[in-house]
Amino acid sequence: MSNPFSQTPPASLAGNLDQAERVSTFLTRVYGWMFLGLAITGAVAYAVAGSPTLIQALVSNRLLFWLVLLAPIGFVWALSAKVDSLSPGQAAALFATYAALNGVTFAFILLVYTGESVATTFLTSAGAFGGLALYGTVTKRNLEGLGQFAMMGLFGLLIAMLVGFFWHSDTLQFVISVVGVIVFTCLTAYRAQQLRAMALALPEGQLGSYAVVGALGLYLAFVNLFLFLLRFMGRSRN
Repeated sequence: MSNPFSQTPPASLAGNLDQAERVSTFLTRVYGWMFLGLAITGAVAYAVAGSPTLIQALVSNRLLFWLVLLAPIGFVWALSAKVDSLSPGQAAALFATYAALNGVTFAFILLVYTGESVATTFLTSAGAFGGLALYGTVTKRNLEGLGQFAMMGLFGLLIAMLVGFFWHSDTLQFVISVVGVIVFTCLTAYRAQQLRAMALALPEGQLGSYAVVGALGLYLAFVNLFLFLLRFMGRSRN
């Protein structure tokens, strides 16, 4: 009598197990990099906010201030556009630098809002993000339409924010905040589903670099969700 535990599983079952392991490995890397990026941002923000000398240098030097503010855009472009030619180490270095520069900007948020309201908003954002990312990962529903809706909303949001920069209106700012929360809620679920498909489609040698880019997409969704929720939940120190 043959031992059933020694038999090779059917090809389809083995293939499913391989796919599940591939997805699990890739998502572990993605979320690991994302959490590391958030940790870097938080640590830098806390250090800069606690240094009056650094804050004064940023406030008094307009060139340095705008360099810190705009430089992250270049890092996002480099990671997204050059991912095919970047090694995992290069991608990781760009992402870590981007997260650190974001931390310098976030230092001013820690100075404007109370620590309690920032912590409460962060925990709320983390809970919402976790639920949305889980849904996007496990759902069988195709979220492509939701993603297209979110991208159109994002373009509209950018235009509204540009208008709001020149035209100060409490009503417009409230609408921008509501739309921002909705847009990045949808994008979180959509990007989580994209990552699952990405894990199955990418060649083995590119998983490392794309894991960092996937982490960047989720990092941006989380940070923006946090910032828009902070408009509602944040309490000023003044």
